[in-house]
Amino acid sequence: MLNIGDKVKFLNDVGGGTVVGFQSKNVVIVENEDGFELPVLINEVVVSNESSYDSTSKSIGTQKETTKPEPKEVKRPVELIKGNDEPKFFLAFYPADQVNPVSGEIEVYLINDSNFTLLYQYVHFKDGAYETIETGELEPNTKTNIDGLAQSDLNNLPDFIFRIVPVAVKAKSLTEMITKKITINSLKFYKEKSFKDSEFFDGQAMVFDLVTNPLKEEIDKLSDNDFKKVLSEKDKANRPVEKKMSKPKQEIVEVDLHIEELIDSTAGLSNHEILQIQLDQFESELKLAIANKTKRIVFIHGVGNGVLKQAIYKKLKSSYARFNYQDASFAEYGYGATMVILRRK
Repeated sequence: MLNIGDKVKFLNDVGGGTVVGFQSKNVVIVENEDGFELPVLINEVVVSNESSYDSTSKSIGTQKETTKPEPKEVKRPVELIKGNDEPKFFLAFYPADQVNPVSGEIEVYLINDSNFTLLYQYVHFKDGAYETIETGELEPNTKTNIDGLAQSDLNNLPDFIFRIVPVAVKAKSLTEMITKKITINSLKFYKEKSFKDSEFFDGQAMVFDLVTNPLKEEIDKLSDNDFKKVLSEKDKANRPVEKKMSKPKQEIVEVDLHIEELIDSTAGLSNHEILQIQLDQFESELKLAIANKTKRIVFIHGVGNGVLKQAIYKKLKSSYARFNYQDASFAEYGYGATMVILRRK
């Protein structure tokens, strides 16, 4: 574990420096010998065993110990924007590399686009447990970096949960606490269309709304209920009784697992990461087919070197042994597809 003051060496570059801070859980700030502060991924540095004195000095005793003064934080005045009194809060993912988002760190932001001050708790939910990542206070009309994701984190994303208490300096009523859970399919990070231009960043980001306007929600609910009521009263006498028809079960579903069908680009991905994306999609589609009572599902994996096919077979044997599976129709797919029969043996 790195600490401020540790001497480190760069694994992928010449030189090193001293840890002076942390930008996120995955990025450390290193001051090099020239006095420049560099953001570096934590897994690209290693603690150095070298002595901390300047090797260019002729005598240790002649050195003067100096301490770098801590920079003073400048407290800027709170900015209130006229008319911005509705609760508008967002979760945003901003890639450091705008060209290839998954090749670098993806910064996670909480955005407060309102005149409220926010008291917030940011939580991960994974493997049945809640882990508080950060708590804090966010001023009106500002954003803050609360987390960072590396490419390796995308294989097993948690649910992102927020508990937010909006506080207004002066208001006619108190705003209730907001609790919001965001669940994201990791494939979204590999699709170019997921990242869009945003008013909150100089570049593209993936942005999620953390709150629905309560007034608009009530109006929409009222309008919908009124419409249904009027329609019911007007047509009740003349509308024939309709028999409820059960939704027909799908006979067969076809899923193409070729990586180019799942993501826009494989740049920067290892073979293992590509395989993991394909297996995640396989299991997601299989669970959906089971829930929809689909009778058969065909997974097109191609022939290749057989790695994906063997990985699918292994997963079926270990987690879905109650279902039969076999090579799909040779006339349609050759040896490049597997059919799972979704009825118990």
